[in-house]
Amino acid sequence: MRVYYEDTDFGGVVYYANYLRYFERARTEWLRSLGVDHQRLAREEGLQFVVRRAELDFLRGARLDDELAITVELVELKRSYVMLRQQALRGEEPMAIAMVQAACVRRDTLKPAALPAALAARLAA
Repeated sequence: MRVYYEDTDFGGVVYYANYLRYFERARTEWLRSLGVDHQRLAREEGLQFVVRRAELDFLRGARLDDELAITVELVELKRSYVMLRQQALRGEEPMAIAMVQAACVRRDTLKPAALPAALAARLAA
């Protein structure tokens, strides 16, 4: 992804909160690449993902027009959540690294729910 003017602060450096947006987008696309359709999951299973915890380290300042690769790596798969390691890379150089816990919850109550078996199998593969 390219860093746009709207992503930067007054100094031309990516505003720290935008890394959360980049990571969210990458998680959504990662799940989509595994065949997960968020709308179908919500409609048919009554489930959704929510970020329960996010820990970020900002290492270097990405700047306007930089091209970043955003990675998603499954670190841990549990009954009702996944722990993911994500990076924003400029070439080989990490700009930000995050550990994100995404929990599966019931849409109506927002209480933890087990990942459907088929979904858990896709994530584990």
